Amino acid sequence: MGNNENQSGHRVGDGPTRTIVLQPVLRDRKTDARGERDPDILLEESVGLARAIALDVVSARAITLNRPRPATLFGPGVVEEVHERIEAEEADLVVVGGPLSPVQQRNLERAWSCKVIDRTGLILEIFGERARTREGQLQVELAALTYQRSRLVRSWTHLERQRGGFGFVGGPGESQIELDRRMIDDRIIRLKRELDQVRRTRGLHRQARERVPYPLIALVGYTNAGKSTLFNRLTRADVFAEDMLFATLDPTMRRLELPSGRMAILSDTVGFISELPHDLVAAFRATLEEVVAADIVLHIRDIADPDTEAQSADVDEILKNLLRDREKSDDDDEKMPVQIVVLNKTDLLPKDERDALAARAAREPALVVASALNGEGCDELLAVIDEALAQAGTVTDVDVALSDGALMAWLYEKGEVLSREDDGMNSHLTVRLTPPDMARLRKQQAEGETGV
Repeated sequence: MGNNENQSGHRVGDGPTRTIVLQPVLRDRKTDARGERDPDILLEESVGLARAIALDVVSARAITLNRPRPATLFGPGVVEEVHERIEAEEADLVVVGGPLSPVQQRNLERAWSCKVIDRTGLILEIFGERARTREGQLQVELAALTYQRSRLVRSWTHLERQRGGFGFVGGPGESQIELDRRMIDDRIIRLKRELDQVRRTRGLHRQARERVPYPLIALVGYTNAGKSTLFNRLTRADVFAEDMLFATLDPTMRRLELPSGRMAILSDTVGFISELPHDLVAAFRATLEEVVAADIVLHIRDIADPDTEAQSADVDEILKNLLRDREKSDDDDEKMPVQIVVLNKTDLLPKDERDALAARAAREPALVVASALNGEGCDELLAVIDEALAQAGTVTDVDVALSDGALMAWLYEKGEVLSREDDGMNSHLTVRLTPPDMARLRKQQAEGETGV
């Protein structure tokens, strides 16, 4: 057998990997919101994930299961049908759009004589290719090693990595090489140590921002909802934005000027996806710290996607989990972020649907209809953000010496002065300030310093 053939005799390495995508759909999955989705939509998402790393999808099929088989997930009839399809299409890889146990993965590879990866392995492969910052690379490798640990797969050191990633799409023989568990554990310990250092560095950066405490606005949403395109539109930045799943992995931050002249920091984050592996959520928690610390969360929805409601529910669930610790905080100043929903990609909708959404947005202050692609609704979004920051502020009374011009100017610049009375020596102000500005004012007052 030549160097360019795998165990099944199929040629590999001569271009995009010929891939078959199978989407298992469990019948009557009443406890899982994804079970209520159209199988074709689930299949389309799995195909999109495969194409995100340039796999050549030659066949795609949704398979309804009455019950999953512990040994192979699919029944023997389906296993045989897929084997025939693999032979007919000369496929080198099968992607299963759901979780596989290590036993199921091994047995399917033996039955089909080709490499098999599940949804988790595919997502990790995408993340491994896309991560650019040191933090992102560390987080992805940590998640990949945790995933590999149960499978004893030696894939990150010796497999070909034509697309980057972690080699989960390598040949079946390579993926079966056992790795000493201690080697993985030692590497995981080193990665966690490095990530702790990265988190400390991010903490220092956050402290630096608090000294110039601009409000933080975090963009969140389902993957490929248009977050990076909107980020570029609002900040005039040039962040990578492409019509593919997980085009953005590493957090990006830019300064944003609002209509009132108030400055804010806008943060673009990794896209969410349903059934995101728990290890990956944990590994990327540092990346998502910007969401937890945000004053405003912009939930970007692809309103033109037929699965938009289910996607929105997935994002809401992840957000709820991320913000749970903040909600339990005993700090009286620790308020939950304001959430604004942005219905994006309206340029893809017919006029009557756009008009209906516009009427709905007129009734709901925290809802904005927009198109990041052509800019429609972006001015309205900036105005809503501006108003939300003003309303989210805390009202306090401040006595300022008339000689303290620096503090007086700062209060007028950063806050909304609701009333003012002068008595010859001092000015008595009632001011609305955002939580970061309020914290800065109280710190200065506690230290007995003038000016801010």
